[in-house]
Amino acid sequence: MKRKTTKDKILYLLKKEGKLTVGDFIQHLQITDMAVRKHLSTMEKEGLISSVEMKQPIGRPIKQYILSVKGERLFPKSYETLSIEFLNDIQTIYGDKAIQQLFEKRKQRLSKEYAVHMQHKSPEEKMFELKRLQNEKGYMAEYKQTGTKTYELVEHNCPLLAIAQSFKIACHCETSMFQSVLQTEQIKRISCKTEGNDHCRFSIIFS
Repeated sequence: MKRKTTKDKILYLLKKEGKLTVGDFIQHLQITDMAVRKHLSTMEKEGLISSVEMKQPIGRPIKQYILSVKGERLFPKSYETLSIEFLNDIQTIYGDKAIQQLFEKRKQRLSKEYAVHMQHKSPEEKMFELKRLQNEKGYMAEYKQTGTKTYELVEHNCPLLAIAQSFKIACHCETSMFQSVLQTEQIKRISCKTEGNDHCRFSIIFS
């Protein structure tokens, strides 16, 4: 069994208690003030925690620490499992057509959202916007130009991986959405994380 580090203990305490001061950590962890502050400073720089000041009736405000959004993500969630269960139930009750309609609806919504940022832009500018929008949704995307009007887009993360592994239509809809917003049919998915590859890779050619 893996031994919990001080960092793990701090994260656990903040998840359990919500807000804690340096003094609270000293009491819980039984380590020195200097050691606590060193860990908190490092974790704050890593973006795992943040601090807020709580006003006191008398004296200076007390600094309290809380989990950041990034820190919260380290704790397991059942969202993906629940989503897959819901999709399986929908498929059982309403059939494959209902699943197709759901993903098609999502594709249309994203296409509309992304298209606003693609107006009057060059292929290079469109690729930059696509990368930015995908990264806002957690895809860890990057791209490079491979020819005069050809590009390669790589997504290192897939927030929908568990769902896409059960419902391949999610991948097809993403490719179709890219074709719509970039206004080119010449988009090919070269590799896919659902097939065991390290990342999703696309070849994109503008006319």
